[in-house]
Amino acid sequence: MPPFPPPDPHQPPPVYGDRPSRVSLFWLRRKNTMRRLVVFLVLILVLIGGGWIALGMVSDRSMSSLRTKLEAMDPLQIKHIVIRGRQLTDESDILSRLDTQKNHSLFGFSVEQARLRIDALPFVDHSTVERHLPDTVIVTLTERVPVAIWQTRRHFILINRAGDRVSERDLTAQDSTAFHKLPLVVGQGANVAAASIIDLLAHYPDVKSRILALIRIGERRWNLLMRNGTLVLLPEGAENAALARLTDYQQQIRLLERPVTSIDLRLADRMVIHTPSSPPSSSPSPGTDAP
Repeated sequence: MPPFPPPDPHQPPPVYGDRPSRVSLFWLRRKNTMRRLVVFLVLILVLIGGGWIALGMVSDRSMSSLRTKLEAMDPLQIKHIVIRGRQLTDESDILSRLDTQKNHSLFGFSVEQARLRIDALPFVDHSTVERHLPDTVIVTLTERVPVAIWQTRRHFILINRAGDRVSERDLTAQDSTAFHKLPLVVGQGANVAAASIIDLLAHYPDVKSRILALIRIGERRWNLLMRNGTLVLLPEGAENAALARLTDYQQQIRLLERPVTSIDLRLADRMVIHTPSSPPSSSPSPGTDAP
């Protein structure tokens, strides 16, 4: 007996499902092609994996040498580094924070990271770092410009016109020599009042050039300590007139070049001069105010 009865020619054939879709027919026709593609992709992945393994086995020295050769082949190399707006910031500090140098790739460093590092320098308010094709990097600084060095409680602090600290760190003795052109102001409140007396002294260059320090007395008036050791006592609120008198005396008798201990200009109708051999007088002493 056969395993399956022969179909009845008088009965319709059974239905096992709908017609195959176009997608099914497409994949049936492409079956062999897809098998080849899958094999090809597997081979590619194997080769890539082997390449990474081989690359990981290369020594750091070989990688460094390869990097150097690639950089040498780069047609866009840095030939010029231009720094603008620098007055107080040392050029070597800027170059070290830039983290690149001449003959390196123009695109081999991050300008944003370089800018952040440069902005962290003591006297830099903000900066920009730009690439200019074909071979130039331009760094532009905006610095916090100080007007004086304020000595307070044995600390030396750079200050601006408002009397605020310019740098977050105190100056060392080595730093202060780099800013010898800035006036030194001393005493409590000297930082706030410094800008006005500095502006005034600009009109009296013969006096200004001889000043070692501006000393604030009682937060009310100024003493001028000259480079030769002479102490000039200025009146409160009448500094302009006193400096004009002092300039006249300097031009007429070279007063600031004489061996004088102190020059008291606090009284409008007279001037008291103390020399090393002067006897004690009833006038106020150079370091104090009259009652």
